[in-house]
Amino acid sequence: MAFYQKGDVRIAYEETGKGFPLLIISGGGLNSTIPWAKKNAPFNAMETFKDEYRCIVTDLRNAHGGQSTGPLEVDRPWNSYTDDLLGLMDHLGIKRFMALGYCIGAPYIWNLVKRAPDRLVAAVPAQPVGWNKDHPTYMRDLSMKSWAPELMKRNPAITPDMIDKFLNRMFPNPDFLFTVDRAFVQSCQTPMLVLLDDTPGHPYDVAWETAMLAPKSELAHYPWKEPKELIPIAVRQVRSFLRAHRPKGA
Repeated sequence: MAFYQKGDVRIAYEETGKGFPLLIISGGGLNSTIPWAKKNAPFNAMETFKDEYRCIVTDLRNAHGGQSTGPLEVDRPWNSYTDDLLGLMDHLGIKRFMALGYCIGAPYIWNLVKRAPDRLVAAVPAQPVGWNKDHPTYMRDLSMKSWAPELMKRNPAITPDMIDKFLNRMFPNPDFLFTVDRAFVQSCQTPMLVLLDDTPGHPYDVAWETAMLAPKSELAHYPWKEPKELIPIAVRQVRSFLRAHRPKGA
């Protein structure tokens, strides 16, 4: 494990393999960590793709169980985390890269497209987090239970009021994605391969709609996680997609 530091922010990361850079954004909500990517993801992308890509994964800032730390930027939650990802790429000397994001990694992918469209070559949002009309406060409630108490315990300067404001800004009720709107998705020229899911935190309808709206999107077969025998098929689709969009000569 290595660390990237900028001011008060310290980000833990690991990398393996050689080739064109592939940023892997772990799942687990705000407790997105390197161990989750290795042990809890439907497939370990670091191991799966290290034969063709320089694979990089991080602990999310202030994730419980991770080693990344930094201020709680109440007024800009998604952008603060995106700063960390882009800052890490800068630290590693990486200009252009592809990304695979599980769960909460999908909204980060969309924010990366918004913030740095010339840098993100192609992306795979897998089991994307989004706003669920049947469970409108699911992500906020989950974060309040599984993330906030440990963070306040580790950093007493962070108050319940700060947590409340942070989560309200991070998980509003947008009737869609948390980081971009439908017009942005319709204008997106970044190739995407969407791996659908259907859980309270990973709503099928929102992921399907993004795939239908984005002009250069593709859909993996669904279901793809269960039974587990289907996962290798999805992995083959992801591998083919990444190969198709990897810059020539990379």
